[in-house]
Amino acid sequence: MKKIQILILTITLISMIIPTIPCLEQKSTNLPISFSWTNINGIDYTTPIKDQSPAPTCEAYALCAQLETIMQYQTGELFQPDLSETHLYFYAGGTYDAGGVKVQDAADYLIDYGVPDEGCYPDPHRPFDYPYTSVDGWENRTVKISEWGYVPHETEAIKNSLIEYGPLTICIFVYEDMYDYSGGIYRRTTDTIVGGHLVALMGYNDSTESWLVKNSWGDKWGDDGWFHMGYDQDMFIDGCYGGESGIIYIDGVYGNFKPDVPKITIETPEIFHTYIFNFKLPQLIRSIPTIQKAAPRIIGPVNLKITAENTQKIQLYIDDEYHSTDDNSPFTWKMRLSPGLHTIETIAYDNNGDISKDMVDVYVLL
Repeated sequence: MKKIQILILTITLISMIIPTIPCLEQKSTNLPISFSWTNINGIDYTTPIKDQSPAPTCEAYALCAQLETIMQYQTGELFQPDLSETHLYFYAGGTYDAGGVKVQDAADYLIDYGVPDEGCYPDPHRPFDYPYTSVDGWENRTVKISEWGYVPHETEAIKNSLIEYGPLTICIFVYEDMYDYSGGIYRRTTDTIVGGHLVALMGYNDSTESWLVKNSWGDKWGDDGWFHMGYDQDMFIDGCYGGESGIIYIDGVYGNFKPDVPKITIETPEIFHTYIFNFKLPQLIRSIPTIQKAAPRIIGPVNLKITAENTQKIQLYIDDEYHSTDDNSPFTWKMRLSPGLHTIETIAYDNNGDISKDMVDVYVLL
């Protein structure tokens, strides 16, 4: 009888303890079979694909992709925020020659200073270091975070963090066959590693056993710029830049989400394109030693087309010299430049005197 009582007591104790042991495992079984920040109750909170080329600024692009998605989710508005990756990259200590900025330093910079909108510091897509500063008053146009941290390199932990915190910045290996990816589920077919890369993890799908990744190589790469990465643990770089893991979450996003300032974008000419008397063609050969990589190549006159919001007037500068002012929308200029490399810079003004910029380097062939 005593042995039976002991056995019953043991079974009772075990039944009380077991449910509390696998708490993480129990949490993981309640996860949805798929999750994506491109479809939260039918709403896509992500922002358009960008192109970091030809600069090694992936850390900043991944972090800003995180921020922009969270900003829209927190406000419940699809206002398409556009943050300045180049500001975050340079101001956090990055250089092109040195090969990048530590993602930890960039995340710390987001806590201390934040990142302003693109109009404060537009990306000129240059493959070299150059002197540049953000516009006066950028400090009043920033978005900040309260904290960031590492996510363990464990599948369930990554999924939980995606749902709890939002998109994640992940550090991955670039295998040789990744450049040829054009859609579907990527499962590497080679062991040849050509480099490392940081991207924004936006979702997962257990049915296809894949992660949904937002890349920063433009919308002509991959699946319209997106990347369906198979559940291959060898893709992740542990201890990226010496950190605890290659996976980072951010939390406590706040600041000036929608600064009341002008917005300006040079739509034409566009990087990695050639214009022959205004006829637009994609660049088939991207790297020519004598021509700055990414710079649009121009033959003949070209029309400068600009989209602008909250703008009273736009000033045009060619090679840092004032050219003209336009105060009538639509804002367009027809120009013919001398052969060689030129910088086109536009400055938009609103009625309060606030400004925003955009710029592009062009290479005129004829």
